[in-house]
Formats: sequence, C-alpha cells, structure tokens
Amino acid sequence: MPILPPGPTIYPTTLLNGWQEGDRRWWVLHTKPRQEKLLAGHLWQTEIPFYLPLLRRTTVVRGSPLDSAIPLFPGYLFLMASTRERVEALATRRIVRCLEVASQRELWKDLSQVFRLLGSGLAVTPEDYLVPGAKVTVRSGPLAGLQGTVLREASRRRIVVRVDFIQRGVSAVVEDYMLAALNE
Repeated sequence: MPILPPGPTIYPTTLLNGWQEGDRRWWVLHTKPRQEKLLAGHLWQTEIPFYLPLLRRTTVVRGSPLDSAIPLFPGYLFLMASTRERVEALATRRIVRCLEVASQRELWKDLSQVFRLLGSGLAVTPEDYLVPGAKVTVRSGPLAGLQGTVLREASRRRIVVRVDFIQRGVSAVVEDYMLAALNE
C-alpha cells in the first residue's frame, strides 16, 4: 500500500488556540484501518473542523531514506462538528464508530497539549499503555506550562501527555530540572 503524503492535520489552523462555546462539539471518530488521512482530506475540503495528530518518521527503504507522516493515534480522528457536519462525516463510510465526548473542555485541553508537544520540535513517542506516575507540570523550556505524567526510564525522564478519552498519549524526554510536581 502506498504511503500517502501528510495532507491536512488540522482545520481550521486556529482550532486548538482557545476554548470555544457554540453549536459544535467534540467527537472522537474511530476510523476504518488506514483511513485517517483520507477522512482528514475530505473534512478539510468540506471545511469541517478536525484534528489528526501526525508523527513524522524516516525509514530506509532499499538504502534510501523515506519520509512519512503516520497517525499518532492510529484509527482515531478528532472532530469538532455540529450535528449536520457529524452526519456528513459519517456519510464518508470511512468511520467504524463515532464516540461521544462527555467532557468537552477536558478533551480540548488534552488535544491542545498534544498539538503543542508535536509542534515543539522534540522527539516524541506514542504511548499506548499509560503507566500511573506522578503528575507534573513543565516549568521551563519550550513546553513550559504543559501538564502530564512522568515515566522513569533508567537515567532519563519521559513526560506523557494523555488523551484520557481514548486512553492513549504521547511522550518526550525532558530534563529533571524542567519538571515540578503538580499540586492538585
């Protein structure tokens, strides 16, 4: 199967800039296998707000480097839609199920942090299994203010930003001095 070009990952580009009240709400779309980018392309063309976090990866194929963009959370796309727009997305037949989000503001906060983490330029790693640990906030560096959970790996610390609704996350290695315990 060919590797699709990255394509659009967010529409509009200001979607995660600030919390917005209105007739649209967040939905988590569980897509058919390998349909995330195609669905994102359709939503972009029809101007329906969405977020599809992608990771850039370089692999070597027959001795040549090949750059690709793969979904951070395979099988998931985040839709911010009115009832009419949600029905239009479902009509693409690229979706297995549409998951309702009870805590709209919480999902927006999680996605905003993932967006910021991906845009930081740090090497990130998808985290499928989220190990419980200390909740922290990053106090300095390009991720200052970001909140997450710390995983310890030998001599390094890895911060995990979670998207609780789908029980997935993304992580990056940070220095100890950048972290402060989060008082809840």
